[in-house]
Amino acid sequence: MAQRQFSWLGPVSCGTLESAAMLASVRTSVQKTSATLQCGLLQSLLWIVCWIKDIVVAVTGENMEAMKGIIQRYQHKRISLVEAGVTRHRSIFNGLKALAEDQPNSRLSKPEVVIIHDAVRPFVEEDVLFQVVTAAKEYGASGAIRPLVSTVISPSTEGCLDYSLERARHRASEMPQAFLFDVIYEAYRQCSDHDLEFGTECLHLALKYCHIKAKLVEGSPDLWKVTYKRDLYAAESIIKERISQQICVVMDTKEDEEHVGHRLEEMLKNELNHMKKVTSGKDLQQILLEQCYSFVCVNVMTSDFEETHKLLNMLEESNLSILYPVVVISVHFLDYKSVPFGQTMENLMPIREFAKEVKKRNILLYGLLIYYPQDEQKLKESLRQGATIIAALIKERNSGLTGQLLIA
Repeated sequence: MAQRQFSWLGPVSCGTLESAAMLASVRTSVQKTSATLQCGLLQSLLWIVCWIKDIVVAVTGENMEAMKGIIQRYQHKRISLVEAGVTRHRSIFNGLKALAEDQPNSRLSKPEVVIIHDAVRPFVEEDVLFQVVTAAKEYGASGAIRPLVSTVISPSTEGCLDYSLERARHRASEMPQAFLFDVIYEAYRQCSDHDLEFGTECLHLALKYCHIKAKLVEGSPDLWKVTYKRDLYAAESIIKERISQQICVVMDTKEDEEHVGHRLEEMLKNELNHMKKVTSGKDLQQILLEQCYSFVCVNVMTSDFEETHKLLNMLEESNLSILYPVVVISVHFLDYKSVPFGQTMENLMPIREFAKEVKKRNILLYGLLIYYPQDEQKLKESLRQGATIIAALIKERNSGLTGQLLIA
């Protein structure tokens, strides 16, 4: 595939295949959204959609400092901030002007294509972005659509039904939308104050003022908006689910199907999907590059945190935890025949201090002690309970439990 560059604006927007930018806008209070969701809003654009050249976010004045803090904290690149207008269209126009060539002292270059997207739709996939950009290059404008969920009706002035639309013939206009930059910029330059104050549809402006009929692209179900407080909980749940799908098991032993560590691994396969096991630093480095956010460090050969320390050091050097919290579960086995219980607990107590330290770098460290050896049936039950605890810690990602030593 040829190299692509785009720009992105905010409500949110993006650029073309040869040169693109994205524009987005943040109108709700940034401080009221969780840190996890704040990361999610820009994560896919910055790390996954590498062909977007610039991202311009239109931010209301009261949220400007908070947004600057997010950019600095998570080391986001390619982002420029502009002040939002009092309406959606005025915010977008401000973002477009920041990308235009006629703006003094601007470090941004005019893109061929610009994508406009809503920051409150954090789960847009790269494939949808690519489809609307490709269509915009051919047709001048393009936008995502979805089937109507509810029937649209028009009430009369008396509050009675006037008419209803046939749901099968109509679609809901969604984001993202993409345009040749010259098309949408000219449309905004020509539009009336009434359009800027009361309009909401960018595709309509391109049609009305530039006679461009947008190509409509079927969007995915993930294009829903985070509108109400309850949506924040749903969004955080989706983010947690996505970053919990891939799990890396770090083992300090060689292959041995009968070994207790590998038996735990088999139990984990019943609880979790997409597991990968590594026994060398080289393999682990590759998994870090693949952005795995959940690690189970099985310490079989030692009763201390030697292997866990190695993993934590690699995680800190990788900066993986800048965007999302990384879960690390340090698993240990209690062999009551060779090591007294009190000594084992004493060796593992430092986990509380380790957890406090790495939590500052967005790493959530938990401890798990599995009682071993026992008779076969009790051992199976302990391993099964341990696997259940591990799965729950990974899925919930509860920062309040970090530093705790759980026992199975």
